[in-house]
Amino acid sequence: MPTPVAPSSSPSSVAPPFPEPRTLLTDDLLEAVRGRAAGYDRDNAFFDDDLAALTEAGYLRALVPASFGGVGLGLREVAHEQARLAGAAPATALAVNMHHVWTGVARYLHERGDASLDWLLEEAGRGGVFGFGYSEGGNDLVLLGSRTEARPDGTGGYTFHGRKIFTSNSPAWTRLGVLGLDTVSDDAPRLVHAFVARDAGVEVLDDWDTMGMRASQSRSTVLDGAHAPVDRVVRRLAPGPTLDPLVVGIFTTFETLLASVYTGIAERALELGVAAARRRTSMKNDGASLAQDPDIRWRLADAALALDAVWPQIDTVAGELDALVDRGAGWFRATAGLKVRATETAKTVVDQMVRVAGGSSYFAGNELGRLYRDVLAGIFHPSDDESAHSTVAQSLLGPLT
Repeated sequence: MPTPVAPSSSPSSVAPPFPEPRTLLTDDLLEAVRGRAAGYDRDNAFFDDDLAALTEAGYLRALVPASFGGVGLGLREVAHEQARLAGAAPATALAVNMHHVWTGVARYLHERGDASLDWLLEEAGRGGVFGFGYSEGGNDLVLLGSRTEARPDGTGGYTFHGRKIFTSNSPAWTRLGVLGLDTVSDDAPRLVHAFVARDAGVEVLDDWDTMGMRASQSRSTVLDGAHAPVDRVVRRLAPGPTLDPLVVGIFTTFETLLASVYTGIAERALELGVAAARRRTSMKNDGASLAQDPDIRWRLADAALALDAVWPQIDTVAGELDALVDRGAGWFRATAGLKVRATETAKTVVDQMVRVAGGSSYFAGNELGRLYRDVLAGIFHPSDDESAHSTVAQSLLGPLT
């Protein structure tokens, strides 16, 4: 995502001590999810059974405070749970991530005294499922601009007209967060953040047939007059940099939870790589296990060293967000950097493990081969590599003139 704020001198801060995260997902549930992942991928099917099991376990209410009918886990705790879920089924975790982003944003605002999304916490506590409908083809401004038209309805609400892409969880969401541009009001232009229901002028296309993350069913969404009443319009903001709490909440929650999903993929890949090294043998070395091969050992160690550096970053960022630490504009540099480092590290780790496992990972049904396809999706999520570097450059040098 482009930098939504003015420059900050430094992303550093002192991390508070973190307790052991609480868990919600049982090992049995995760093994059942893992057992379905290959079939969903093969059939390009949505993860219906996974969603039912996660809903029954209360996982979609994980970030919802107990006072709203939720479980009351913190962002750091859900980041750890999302990594565990991603290790079992990356596409399931990625799609559920988008629901967690909205409940996380609502929680972020509520804890900072902003009740504008308390209704979302109430709906999520009653079983509502939320989708994230912001991405658009050719729009690299993301939170700072929109190609979707937001037309005032005359009563404080809006209708939205445009096309959103990569709308994860498409078959299941009950309410979709959308962003559009109002160019006609007296104070225009204004970016309008709002929520629409499935039956309010929304068409979900069946166009998801991708290399990886197939079960996420992140389909395109056509908004043809999709209506958000006044009580579901959350913000009207001037385009451009802002420290509005909604934007800060979206950016930080989105980036942190994405980092955790791809870190979970890397952790599973490392497990599979270790198992492959112990299982495979070498005729060059009289049938000895590849676990005794110095080159293979180096690859495994190199991947583990890279992965070891990621969790302290996730814990610090998510833990400080839970503790209401105020980094101001520094949050954009911190979380954009976290997302890029986590996704790039994950891609490197999976690549190394494919090399360790050998040609068997090239077959479509191989789990490591599926992780290789899934992990590539990390480069497409905002903030991408270019945007993150722009964010850091701005924090160091100020904006371009």
